[in-house]
Amino acid sequence: MRIVIVEDNETLANAIAYRLRDRGHAADVLTDGDAAELYLVQEGADLIVLDINLPGRSGLKILRSLRNRGDSAPVILLTARSETSDRVSGLDMGADDYLVKPFEMDELEARIRALSRRKQLDYGARETIGELEFDRTARQVSANGQVLDVPRREMAVLECLLERRGRIVPKSQLTDYVYGVGADVEDSAVEPHVSRLRKRLQNLGIRIKTARGLGYLLEVHK
Repeated sequence: MRIVIVEDNETLANAIAYRLRDRGHAADVLTDGDAAELYLVQEGADLIVLDINLPGRSGLKILRSLRNRGDSAPVILLTARSETSDRVSGLDMGADDYLVKPFEMDELEARIRALSRRKQLDYGARETIGELEFDRTARQVSANGQVLDVPRREMAVLECLLERRGRIVPKSQLTDYVYGVGADVEDSAVEPHVSRLRKRLQNLGIRIKTARGLGYLLEVHK
């Protein structure tokens, strides 16, 4: 998944991002409420970890704005122990869960998995494309009943292209999805992952087409 972390404590935010990237997710970090609002309007997210107290704009205002424009991305609020009323307000506004600081990373991961499963029920946890079956819950791909050994960054490439099937995905957007927005990598860093994934899929009825100067397009052979 592409997870956006909005937290002004950079040490905590980066620790969360590191843990999630290690689990194969794309994780973007934002530390200012106004910047987070603009980013979420323009880019969106699969799931949001949102602190309530932020500079610029509070997490509750960001949450209200999300729900008012019809964005149903799952939101986990991060709160201090003294913010009981804010937690209640957040849940009433449409937050899906909350964690009180300090918290264990294992618990955050468990809550993310639970929300991910809930979200996947809306469009199906398993998707078949060509001869490939993609299990979003288990983060596995299989063909002819056999699970394929796909490294996590290739898995992230596949997930991004699947979510945007039929559309050209700019290389910069793919890089952000795989490494996270603001990661110190060139867009060319995704090219080896795309190349290796293309070879894995070439005999499974799936093609990753390069649109020169534009990006990549995932197609199914007829």
